[in-house]
Amino acid sequence: MSKLRLTIATSDYDHTRDLSSGRVQVEGCDINYLNLEIEEIFYRFVLNREWDVSEMSLAKFVAQVAGDRPDVLGLPIFPSRVFRLSNIYTHRSKGIKDPRDLKGKKVGTPEWAQTASVYTRGVLVDDVGLKLSDIDWYQAGVNQPGRIEKVKLNLPLGVKVTPVPEKSLSQMIASGELDAILSAHPPECFENGHPDVVRLYEDYQAAEEAYYERTKIFPIMHIIAIRREILDANPWVAQNLLTAFTKARDNSVFRALEMTASRFPVPWIADTAEKWKKKFGSDFFPYGIESNRRTLEAFTRWCYEQGVASRHLKVEDIFPKQIQGGGYKI
Repeated sequence: MSKLRLTIATSDYDHTRDLSSGRVQVEGCDINYLNLEIEEIFYRFVLNREWDVSEMSLAKFVAQVAGDRPDVLGLPIFPSRVFRLSNIYTHRSKGIKDPRDLKGKKVGTPEWAQTASVYTRGVLVDDVGLKLSDIDWYQAGVNQPGRIEKVKLNLPLGVKVTPVPEKSLSQMIASGELDAILSAHPPECFENGHPDVVRLYEDYQAAEEAYYERTKIFPIMHIIAIRREILDANPWVAQNLLTAFTKARDNSVFRALEMTASRFPVPWIADTAEKWKKKFGSDFFPYGIESNRRTLEAFTRWCYEQGVASRHLKVEDIFPKQIQGGGYKI
């Protein structure tokens, strides 16, 4: 019996590397694995579906699955997870010392439908108590002008997002034209040491740890998506991909925790990994549905409430039925 040929595209993560190198096999499949830059992967798959299985922005994925005829589903594999209180930058002269001070301010974002910004706005609404309409929103590229939204928005009543195609967020926060910005990548002005551009949360790790303790939400940035026609013809492949990605992740976690050898060119990686193991439990970078349900439920609700998704998806709407039920957990 011939194997199913699949092309998979992700960025080059340590926790996918054993799969991309062929050290871990996907049972029943012949894999062509592409390691590409995130921006290229997202652009080519979101617009053209150029391969079978792809890493995808969670917000863009939710927006497309919420459409009338979604042609992709997700696998509960989350290659990128990052807490996002570090991505709020303010201009020192604006007197913003607390997130509640953002009320009435001009705040920029690279895209309204950017996953990182969806999470940060969710925190501002649910955890801080602001309303989306309390803020005057602007959209522009972080360091280069011209960035545009890639999905159709249905903004809530009273919320306005003004595109600024001729300027960048870095320019506008440095000049004080904007009071604050949300950006997953630090703006150039911050990286270059602009004296007036600072993080709202100076000790963002402590703030993010406290947020996790309150909510148990561990933000998911990216998901692995698969074309629906592949699943329809080969329903078994969802579980086999999940098993292989999980094995590759487990191997990476083992390397991170290994004390007798330095597998990464950063001191005390094993000590840091051990710290997070104590905080999050042995499964501190979880795949699977149930162990991520709280995070996914919050995110799908925020996508709907913020106008990124046209309907409020249930977690079960995201994943193939083949891997739901039966109590499957990693």
